[in-house]
Order: sequence, then structure tokens, then C-alpha cells
Amino acid sequence: MSDAPEAVVVPMDELAPETLRGIVEAFVGREGTDYGDREASFGEKIEDVFRQLRSGEAVIVFDPESESVNVVLARESPDGG
Repeated sequence: MSDAPEAVVVPMDELAPETLRGIVEAFVGREGTDYGDREASFGEKIEDVFRQLRSGEAVIVFDPESESVNVVLARESPDGG
């Protein structure tokens, strides 16, 4: 049994708009998202992540052990979406 604190879902509406945008931009910048045959612009990818966050398909997760924030699919989140 680990004593490490568990990752927690952070509701997007609890973040300042600038912070939320920074998290999404950092996520898109490092993920190398594959859009198949169609290449999407950085802005389109950001809007797609925002859409997924608003719809509940994706959530923001804070990992206290690594002190990092990530965007994950809701079904893969600590609370199972």
C-alpha cells in the first residue's frame, strides 16, 4: 500500500481562465495529437480539447506526487469519469 497522495480531478470552472488556457495549450503542445488524414491547426486542437472538457469527455487531473497537471479522458481519470 502506497502512502503517495492520489491524483485528483480539478473542475475546469474552479480555474482562472488564463490558467485553464495555459493547461490546455501545454497539453496540446506536448501531446502530438493525431487527427488522421487531416492536419489540424494548434488553435483547432485547443478548441477540440475545450470541447471535450465542456462535454465531460475529458477532465483536468492534478497529481500531487509529481506536482503536475494533465488532461485525460474522463473514463481514465482517478474517479473513473
